[in-house]
Amino acid sequence: MSNYRRVYTPGATYFFTVVTGTRQPLFSNPEICQLLASALRQVRESRPFKTDAIVVLPDHLHCIWRLPEGDSDFSGRWREIKKYVSHRANLESAVWQRRFWEHRIRDEEDWRRHLDYIHFNPVKHGLVTNAQDWPWSSLKRCMAKGWYEEGWGRCEPAAIAEMEFE
Repeated sequence: MSNYRRVYTPGATYFFTVVTGTRQPLFSNPEICQLLASALRQVRESRPFKTDAIVVLPDHLHCIWRLPEGDSDFSGRWREIKKYVSHRANLESAVWQRRFWEHRIRDEEDWRRHLDYIHFNPVKHGLVTNAQDWPWSSLKRCMAKGWYEEGWGRCEPAAIAEMEFE
């Protein structure tokens, strides 16, 4: 058994990787993606957090959340999101792997690298040749905020070349 201990920091920003059970491509189904979106909205209403970025791929997702001051319970939020999707997906197999991976964002540079990693992930996996073409991504929203220049996402940024969170 692993001795892994999560780091809970109130008000922190975290990067997450969450994977489907046995890496099934469940999120190839737009209805399951819509369930996930509904779950995120519902949990956010009852237990606030801000999503800086998200990408949903066929068998996993990555995102960055900012937790409210004084609140460090990201595990409870993921438990509720997973439960919401699992109960409504009407699938015979497990929707999610039991655990998820998190990384507390340390500074602006760390945030930027993880933001780029999230948005370039569909290209990395060969799903599209331009990150802007992936429909289940916050890239266009982030571009509208001025976080990216037009045309970003065709080439892998050097800062993320060695990153691996699958």
